[in-house]
Amino acid sequence: MNLASLTITQAHDGLVKKEFSALELARAFLDEIEKSDKSIFAFLTLTPDLALFQAKKIDDLISQGNSIPLLAGIPAAIKDNILVENMRCTAASKILENYTAPYSATVIKKLEKHGSIILGKTNLDEFAMGASTENSAFGPTKNPRNLSRVPGGSSGGSAAAVAGNLAVYALGSDTGGSIRQPASFCGVVGLKPTYGAVSRYGLIAMASSLDQIGPLAKTVEDARIVFDAIRGRDHFDSTSIEPEVKNLKFKIKNLRVGVPKEYFIKGMEKGVEKAVKNAINKLEEAGAKIVEVSLPHCTDYALAAYYILMSSEVSANLARYDGIKYGYSEARNPKHEIRNLIDVYLQSRKNGLGHEVRRRIMLGTYALSSGYYEAYYLRAQKVRAKIIEDFANAFKKADVIATPVAPTTAFKLGDKTKDPLSMYLADIFVTAVNLAGLPGLSLPCGKSSDLPVGLQFIGKHFEDNFILELGEFFEKL
Repeated sequence: MNLASLTITQAHDGLVKKEFSALELARAFLDEIEKSDKSIFAFLTLTPDLALFQAKKIDDLISQGNSIPLLAGIPAAIKDNILVENMRCTAASKILENYTAPYSATVIKKLEKHGSIILGKTNLDEFAMGASTENSAFGPTKNPRNLSRVPGGSSGGSAAAVAGNLAVYALGSDTGGSIRQPASFCGVVGLKPTYGAVSRYGLIAMASSLDQIGPLAKTVEDARIVFDAIRGRDHFDSTSIEPEVKNLKFKIKNLRVGVPKEYFIKGMEKGVEKAVKNAINKLEEAGAKIVEVSLPHCTDYALAAYYILMSSEVSANLARYDGIKYGYSEARNPKHEIRNLIDVYLQSRKNGLGHEVRRRIMLGTYALSSGYYEAYYLRAQKVRAKIIEDFANAFKKADVIATPVAPTTAFKLGDKTKDPLSMYLADIFVTAVNLAGLPGLSLPCGKSSDLPVGLQFIGKHFEDNFILELGEFFEKL
């Protein structure tokens, strides 16, 4: 039995039936990481001692005849912008290279309560800014499906860990597609929950009105299990809520699946378009009713509005990395002469932050500056309101919306690094979901040139379970 290929439910059944121990399961993944991660580079930090310690505790519970939760003893990988107490947390940036988290994020405390095992922290684009995991200060992650390709971003390390059987599941964060796009590129399942459904406490902030933590997993069922474990109100996060559980009975017959007429655009990879349309046809053959919907502001303006709003929030959130409060500081570098406090700020940020991070800070600072606030930030917020309105109108005709996740499959390493605009276009189908605060699910629906293609289901606010049920149904198709 290849333990590293098991899903959450399969691993749980094996542990309960004592077919293998939690220690054996943890060691199987640590062995797989040692063997394969040199070529993939999914992990920035490994915690084998912690993993084996946690696994032994689960084995003790089982040996005592205690029942265990579904996630107990299940090895997981955590994106390295989510804090785990006493563990290094870098956000893939030199400025936090030696930063140790003083507390754990709420999602981590919940996973630990369920008995999950933490294998380590995964690579990402620096401060979650990117669509390929090539912006990491420590080097790019490669796609396990094809090592010459990117895994997507910014949660590329988490997606690669799951796709490469280096973890049963992983946590990522999604600000403008950063869970769903790498899930699509790596051929795994990724859920971006409704904004507020999962606490952001302990997530290193990028754009606070857009960020959301969510799972990456091998199956939709696994994604649901993790989501159920981490969701809910947290008094440390004022934007989180305990949503009313809607007992919506899922029926495929006459389910209205909305397909935005603007989303099949010129320039989309032919194989991607074919795979997504085939998936939609399968839903129709199973009894769903396919309806055309329109999201005009999403396709024309969402990407531009997203990059203005996100960059503005980045400018504010990353002001705290000044060489004084956190991480790397030029004041402690004996090779450089520091004359005053301004020198500390400028040199620490210049040497500690990467090109893409500085680019977005400058864009955001410009958009918020006097004389330009109304022209950029305020107009982008008005576009955001229009995008929310677009979705509200579409959901009058449809119960759920189906779209591609990305216009292409995983592109080659280095293909887009010199052209930021072409890199940004990789997020064209996913950013609007974050602007509207809706749940989005990416799941494999086929291949193009032997590379995975992702299908996206977008649901109404707090109907995360509904799109997960649809995802499980589609998997069975």
